[in-house]
Amino acid sequence: MGKHSLHTNRSRSAAAVVAGSIVATSTLVAPPAQADDVDALIEELESVSQDATAKSEEIKELEDQIADSEVKLRSANSRAADAKAEMDTLRGVSDLQRKNVGDIAQSRYRMPQSDALLTTLDSGNPQEAIDRSAYLATLGRNSQRALTELEEVNRAAADRASAANIAVAEAQHARNELDSKRKKLEQERDELDLQVADIERRVDSLNEEDRQRWITKDNPVSAVDLPGVDSGIVAAAMAQLGKPYGWGATGPDAFDCSGLMVWAYAQNGIGIPRTSQAQLAGGTPVSLDALQPGDIIGYYPGVTHVGMYIGDGMVVHASDYGIPVQVVPVNSMPVQGAVRY
Repeated sequence: MGKHSLHTNRSRSAAAVVAGSIVATSTLVAPPAQADDVDALIEELESVSQDATAKSEEIKELEDQIADSEVKLRSANSRAADAKAEMDTLRGVSDLQRKNVGDIAQSRYRMPQSDALLTTLDSGNPQEAIDRSAYLATLGRNSQRALTELEEVNRAAADRASAANIAVAEAQHARNELDSKRKKLEQERDELDLQVADIERRVDSLNEEDRQRWITKDNPVSAVDLPGVDSGIVAAAMAQLGKPYGWGATGPDAFDCSGLMVWAYAQNGIGIPRTSQAQLAGGTPVSLDALQPGDIIGYYPGVTHVGMYIGDGMVVHASDYGIPVQVVPVNSMPVQGAVRY
């Protein structure tokens, strides 16, 4: 995920919006831009676009985190419900055990033991004395067993009550975490919308010559120089050449950098992470001198951009607003690493 601070993004976005407002409200006709001015404009636009791309990647990461939090919330609610149901069942068993203990106690103490013993001795019948003694002993054992079972059931109920309370607390925590992330997501989207609106306005206002300089800023390779591919991940990505850039887009009509990678791999039955940072972190690292077609290369500090290696020292990528999916040299941007899936 891009590591640009929200403060920096806000500052740049605000500055860009203010600058854009000045240009938009000005009644003066700007003089034709000189080459140095255009280069400076492209460099500035590229910097702002990288910030916006990083913000877009952060939003996708937040969306994934929210999806995970929703799963956790459903799981915690389910555990809480199960624990409560088991606790209610155990409470019913406990009530039954209490009744059994009460019944045994009433049977045992309906006749005081001393009276029962005297009655037995006075009967003069040895077998009756034995039977009465055995009955009293059985009452004692049953009473003890019932008490023991009651204690065990009560302990189990207490454990389930504790588990239910923990599950409820976890569910509440997951719910609070989810609400917090949703709020942050909305804030991030608002900031991105400001940045994107400014970038799009400025790019759309370029004249044809300057627009071509923007489109070719990464030195795209001509179609006649592209390596041929018939199938696989690279072919899926290359089939998207010329399609427009879209913030957070994963195809099939538009793409951002990581979205193009997700699309190409998905067409070959392979799932990869959604964000550029996660894509570079999720694969097996490979050195630049061992690259193979289909490897993903991360660019710029914080890995705010990715492209796919297609062979012959070139990558296919979706770079910026106003620039179609194109092929450029591997070293046309600052490389941060490469991975293989």
